[in-house]
Formats: sequence, structure tokens, C-alpha cells
Amino acid sequence: MNKFNELISWSKDSYAHLPWRKRRSLYHTLVSEIMLQQTTVGTVLNHFERFIELYPDVETLAKSTEDEVCIAWKGLGYYRRARNLRKAAIDICEHFDGEIPLSYEDLTSIKGVGEYTANAILSIGEDKKALAIDANLERILSRIFGIKEKKGLKLQKKLKSKFVNGELAFGRIKSYRELNESLMDLGRVLCQARKTDCAICPLRTICIANKSNDPLAYPETPQAKVKKYYQLELLRAVVIKGNKVLGYEKSQDEWLAGQVELPTFVVKSDDSNFKGYPKWNNDFNSDVSIKTSITKYKIVNHIQEFEKKELPKNSTYKYYELDPLKVNFATATLKVLKKINVIK
Repeated sequence: MNKFNELISWSKDSYAHLPWRKRRSLYHTLVSEIMLQQTTVGTVLNHFERFIELYPDVETLAKSTEDEVCIAWKGLGYYRRARNLRKAAIDICEHFDGEIPLSYEDLTSIKGVGEYTANAILSIGEDKKALAIDANLERILSRIFGIKEKKGLKLQKKLKSKFVNGELAFGRIKSYRELNESLMDLGRVLCQARKTDCAICPLRTICIANKSNDPLAYPETPQAKVKKYYQLELLRAVVIKGNKVLGYEKSQDEWLAGQVELPTFVVKSDDSNFKGYPKWNNDFNSDVSIKTSITKYKIVNHIQEFEKKELPKNSTYKYYELDPLKVNFATATLKVLKKINVIK
């Protein structure tokens, strides 16, 4: 039996229950593949069906506001993906009459749809002959076919070229949808970046990396740069008025663009170039704090309730309903409000 068909059987037996596989459509493929970028399957499982209930089709998603989509995206992180998904839906409605196209050129012309997502829609959504090569498949294919080269765009380009030229020998495959999904499952479960379970892998007898007895050597990994973290202390000012809280919407050139934050000030920073928030130059009295992190900053958030008149004047401040289902609060803001029991 073709080993790749054995892999497909293993995948179907174990992972056919995933909701985007049980209820297949091009739209479900578009949503799930964008959700799964930089996010684990376990996390997406907790959000996919709820999102689909809110936005069951391209047209509904296209009619939504950016805030509404970002609120529905809460818990998945990387909110640029949510904005890109909405832009894609709008583009599909405006230029393709609400129907997701099935040519690579048309797909990659859609805002928010890149090369990987286009190939995922073609292969997984429509079962066409295509490979959705991301870092996961890059690693798997490098190991199976023994392509020992540094991971990155150059290797991905080489793999795409070999696939187009028929140099990646998958044998007689019934379904490229099933092949792509089985390779994704293999990379997620048995053939991870830092750990392999070669003894139970369906491809162990044909995998060149396994035969080398050093599967982690494929692909070559550039020496990782030691990431430098800066310590940052912020003051999160909480101003409550009835069932509303004072806040402001982050601009497009700031962290967390489009999300609503509490008035926030820098108390202390190891990074002399940090200009994400204005400095707080007065005393404050906070005995409540939470820790968060973002990019290269480890943050201590001091929390204190204020009267609005005690804060520096800022024309962008306004009161927002204390309802996370209606207001696109930033994650740190939600954590602060939950910490002081303002919301549940």
C-alpha cells in the first residue's frame, strides 16, 4: 500500500471530527485556515463554531464592522488576521459576486489572501492538486524527502518547485485534500519541530530523515537569536461612570490598532525609545497589579481607580459600555477590568 495513503487513513481515523472537516465548504476552509495560522488546533476548536454561527457565510461577514469581527475573534490573538478575513469577504462580494473563486490568480488577488491560503482553499476546500506549504509542511516535506537546507522562504520555494515539477513522489493519491490534511496532522502530532515520534509514524519506512537517525537535523535551523525583553511598568487608570468606563481607541499606527484601552501611562521602562504611552509624572497609589507581555516587553500593569479630572486631558478619551460583546476591548484591558471585578 502507498505509504501516503496509510498516512491519510491514520489522519482520517483520528481527526475527521474537526468541525471544519465535518462541515466542509470553501468558506469554512477560508475561515479555519486563517484562524489556524499561528494558532493551535485546540485554541481554534474553542472558537470556530461560535464564529461560524455569527458569520455563517461570506455575505454576513462582509457586512460586519471591523470592531464586530475583532470582538468575535477574541481569544485567537493576532487580530490582523481577523481584519484580513473581513477584507477578503468584502473583496469576494465586490469582485466575485460573493462566490469564492477557484483559480490561484483570482484567489491571490483578494485582499487578505496570500499564497498559502490560496493553495489551502484549492487543495483542502476544492480538492485540487495543490500543496499548502507553510512552516509545518516545509518541515515535514524536508524530512520525508531528505532536503537538508535552511528553513525559510528559500526552502519553501524549492519545495514548491519540486512539487510543480513532479519531483515530490507521493504516488497514486486519491485526494490532495486528504494528503494536505494528513501532512498537517503529522506535523502537528508526530513530527514536531523539536520532537518526533518516528516509531509510530506511518511514513517511517520511507522517511529519509528517520533513516538518518537524526530527524531533527531536517531542515537546517538557523541559529536562533537570543530575544531581548524589556521590563515595562504601566499605570492603567480606571474611571467608572455608571455602567461605562473611560477609554480610547488605538490608532492604526499603534499597538493593538482599533482596540479600546484604558487610559494608560508609562511609569518605568528599560527601553529608552519606548513611546507607546505617555509618561505618568505624578504619584499614584496602587496595590493591585497584573502581569502581561507583548512583543519584546514584559509588563507589570498597576491598576488604580481615578476621577476623570485627575487624568491629563485627552480629546480621544470617551466612555464605553462595560460589555465585551459590544466593545472591542484590548486583552490587557479586559484582564484589568476582570481583576477589579468590574466585569466577569
